[in-house]
Amino acid sequence: MKKLIITIAATVASLVAKADPDQYSDSSLKFEALHLSSTILTIVIFSVVILAFIKWLLDYRLKNKLIEKGAPDHVVSQLLQPVARDNKNVTIKWFALLMGLGTGLSFVDYFQPLGIHSLAIMSFSLAASFLGYYVFINRREKP
Repeated sequence: MKKLIITIAATVASLVAKADPDQYSDSSLKFEALHLSSTILTIVIFSVVILAFIKWLLDYRLKNKLIEKGAPDHVVSQLLQPVARDNKNVTIKWFALLMGLGTGLSFVDYFQPLGIHSLAIMSFSLAASFLGYYVFINRREKP
């Protein structure tokens, strides 16, 4: 949820920073942008609620089946604990992704005019950042 809020805030901030006062004066454009963003937000919220409910329901059924089979309570609680994630790897992955994105956008800006080569530059820079992340993870896991 934090990522979604940060993404929306960054998008709005970039639009406000680059905004020309006369560019967004058309009320139909504002209405369409508001309508589109509210539709996407509604779909995302309903999807998250439905997925959370399904996860809760399946965990509940699993817990009941384990108790019916006679499994000890501490085993049931250990099986249903949330999985601990390694935040360092997630942080490094996002750093590599955003660094590749920034590098690609810098190259696109340098090699004007925009065209199909811009997409190729972005694809290669993102692929290079994921490759760098992959190499980093492999070297980190080897003793």
